[in-house]
Amino acid sequence: MSDLPESRRTAVRRGNRARIVLWIVLAVVLLVILAVAWVGVRGVLAKGHLENAVADVQTLRTQLTGGDTASAEKTAAHLEDEAGAARSLTGDPIWRASEHVPFFGTNLRAVRQIAGVVDDVSQGAVSPVASVVGKLGTDSFAPKNGKVDLQPLLQAQAPVARATATIDKAVTDADAIDTANTLSPVTSAVNQLRNALTSVHGQVDTANRVVQLAPAMLGADGDRQYLLLFQNNAELRAGGGIPGAVALLNVNDGSVAFGDQRSGSSFGPYPQSVLPLDDGTKALYGDITGQYMQDVTLTPRFDVSGKLAQAMWRRETGQQVNGVIAIDPVTLGYLLKATGPVQLATGDTLTSDNAVKLLLSEAYAKYSDPKMQDAFFASAASAVFEKVSSGGFNAKQFVAALTQSAGEGRLRLWSADASEEQLIDGTAVSGALPTADEETRQFGVYLNDGTGSKMDYYLQKTVSVGSSVCRKDGLPTSAVEVTIKNTAPADAATSLPAYVTGGGTYGTKPGEIKTLIAVYAPTNAIFLGASQDGKAVGVQTATDDGHPVAQLRTVLAPGESATFRVAFLGQAKNAKAGTEVLSTPGVEQTETLPLRFDCAAPVPQG
Repeated sequence: MSDLPESRRTAVRRGNRARIVLWIVLAVVLLVILAVAWVGVRGVLAKGHLENAVADVQTLRTQLTGGDTASAEKTAAHLEDEAGAARSLTGDPIWRASEHVPFFGTNLRAVRQIAGVVDDVSQGAVSPVASVVGKLGTDSFAPKNGKVDLQPLLQAQAPVARATATIDKAVTDADAIDTANTLSPVTSAVNQLRNALTSVHGQVDTANRVVQLAPAMLGADGDRQYLLLFQNNAELRAGGGIPGAVALLNVNDGSVAFGDQRSGSSFGPYPQSVLPLDDGTKALYGDITGQYMQDVTLTPRFDVSGKLAQAMWRRETGQQVNGVIAIDPVTLGYLLKATGPVQLATGDTLTSDNAVKLLLSEAYAKYSDPKMQDAFFASAASAVFEKVSSGGFNAKQFVAALTQSAGEGRLRLWSADASEEQLIDGTAVSGALPTADEETRQFGVYLNDGTGSKMDYYLQKTVSVGSSVCRKDGLPTSAVEVTIKNTAPADAATSLPAYVTGGGTYGTKPGEIKTLIAVYAPTNAIFLGASQDGKAVGVQTATDDGHPVAQLRTVLAPGESATFRVAFLGQAKNAKAGTEVLSTPGVEQTETLPLRFDCAAPVPQG
């Protein structure tokens, strides 16, 4: 080649360099093709594993619901394998490097993150819980030989706590997945994952609180005593109803037995509140909240009611109870679906069909003496609880009854132990005031009887709520509308017993119903105005534990109704949140309806 002319040698060198460059380019292209193929094939495989994992979740839910715990454990193991495979396929160096490719990289990153979250949940939540679910089912709460076996609950505490922590982290990780530039199928998958985690998050949190609370509250660490308030919805209190009868529950290592039983009217009046009341409680409900056992539930804050009831019981008996529980006749009706009919000492048969009518209406015709009526209520509660404590009930229906009652605000629980009360706080049984976050704004509609009678058996209530951004500053306007109606017979003044109508003792004509309606907004809301039947109306305004409150008063004759509307201005950070209403549980459950209003006049002023 040295004999070749210089120009020829230069051309040869250029050709060699070109071929080298060409081979390098071809090699790079081949590597890119291989990488794409690698990522593509692994992506398809990962997709298959994730789809299998989703199918396993559905299967697992069916198996757990049906009580097939052996199959559920196998399905949980298969779910873990599928989720682990999907994570492995999307976590290798080539996949991670491909995440930096414009456009497609964002999708690959999201798929990897989905697989990671699913794998975390399968390992940290599903598998631990599946390992104990065989021993922890609804039957775990059914007493055997008079007591609940607390060991399965104790064994479940650590796995369920781990599952809860895993779900908490999974919710955060799923929310952090960037879907701003992802393809529609990937975006849809992320949204499905977020929705599924949001749905299960609350359920797992509730289960964890129950598992952590139940053993200690059932006497695993020593004897416990609780005060049971039997609330009467025929005479409404914001927290449910007047505590007509109270009873002591003695708890020891899973066994529950009735102790001392007394009439609610036997507590008070005391010369002053048994405990100091804050300004909001006194302004809205008066000092009587802490002077009569029958008035401790005038406030919707059950932690306040519980402390007052505890103090009154201690004052009369010298006993310091560990907590307070409240139930109503509707709850007993739900429980009777699980226990079946029970025979009362009076000869009456109490069933799920007749419990409410017998306890809240017919009893007053049968027993004219208020002390006999209270004794009748107490005997009914005692009979149901004795059947429950003996294990004579359907466990699944029992849990369903408690769940329904708690969801409707009919079952309340307060613990004198601060750490236990912290676990209760925020649950359906806590009796807490409305809250607000980016997802939901809650309002409260609480009713107190002002008649001094049992006429609320005939009070019908409907509630509507709506929200809209009506201002340029983005602050949301919300309106709550309450309609109440007196459905008592036209001749109620003469056809109903004087004890039911009140007989005019407290200034309300027989047959009429006087009601105080307190509408609560979330903290930091601003009261805008109120109306009654489309016309502006004056109301009492106050603040209760940071919540703005508007309280109205009405008197209705048989057949009459009234509609109140109250409007509040909220905070911009909650502008897109949905609305809910917490409401005093009456004889019938209140349905919350959507409300639309004119931004120019959210509260009619005509």
